Amino acid sequence: MNVASLLIPTFALVLIGYLLRRYGGFSRPFWSDLERLIYYVLFPALLFGALASRPLELGQAAPMIYTGAIFIVAGMILGYGARWLFRLTPIAFASAYQCSFRFNGYIGFALLGSLYGQDGIAAFGLLVGFMVPLANVASVWALAHHGQGRLWREILTNPLILSTFSGLVWAWLGLPLPGMVDTTLEFLGQAALPMGLIAVGAGLRIVISGHQMGALVYLTAVKLLAVPAIAWWVGGLFDLQAEYLAAAVVMAALPTASSAYILTVRMGGDGPLVASIVAVNMLGAIVTLSLWLSLL
Repeated sequence: MNVASLLIPTFALVLIGYLLRRYGGFSRPFWSDLERLIYYVLFPALLFGALASRPLELGQAAPMIYTGAIFIVAGMILGYGARWLFRLTPIAFASAYQCSFRFNGYIGFALLGSLYGQDGIAAFGLLVGFMVPLANVASVWALAHHGQGRLWREILTNPLILSTFSGLVWAWLGLPLPGMVDTTLEFLGQAALPMGLIAVGAGLRIVISGHQMGALVYLTAVKLLAVPAIAWWVGGLFDLQAEYLAAAVVMAALPTASSAYILTVRMGGDGPLVASIVAVNMLGAIVTLSLWLSLL
């Protein structure tokens, strides 16, 4: 596998997004609207199309899902250590906690698509469908302090979750996708990956105070090194192969989702701290993802 041929184009698009945001002259509402288009239209079309057009093999994918649950929970446990190791305020910890286990799906879809085509996208989409609710529950819980009403509303209206499970149900029923619908979804899906990566780059920023630096380094090490190591080990125990092993290890090794910043700001958390961790994760993943991809 030529790791550089996978990662360089991926991070080139992220860099392009950063440069466009900084020097391109586009307004802030433009980037906000672009994120909404990707999140509510392009990626749901990609997920539904990839899953609905393939036979459902949930039994074969079950070990991958178990692996995902294990490494996500491990990230949660390790991330909680930041509460005692560093002098973070309660709101700073609640904001940063999610950075130990949330993942940037845009990059994951791009990598799995490069590795295994539509089969890789379908495997990763299936894993996303199960792991996104788990990660979102923990993230919203930490910020809302058991705000159950808002918590379940966040989960039940998540477009990635809805499109994933809709695609799974369609495949389970064995329904064919009409040709024109399939082609339309394919067009939208092809736009989702590059536009998603550009949006990730546009959201990068680093603003952090000195006493938070230890937490930033610790949570980045947990997300980029410890969690993928656990995924690689557990995937081996389950004898995962091909796209299922790649989906698990890549998801575990991905940098923190930029949506963590959006969630934090919307719920009154420490936005600059989370934005900084997301940015450092992204930069660090250029090196660490190369390591984990080389082991597949």
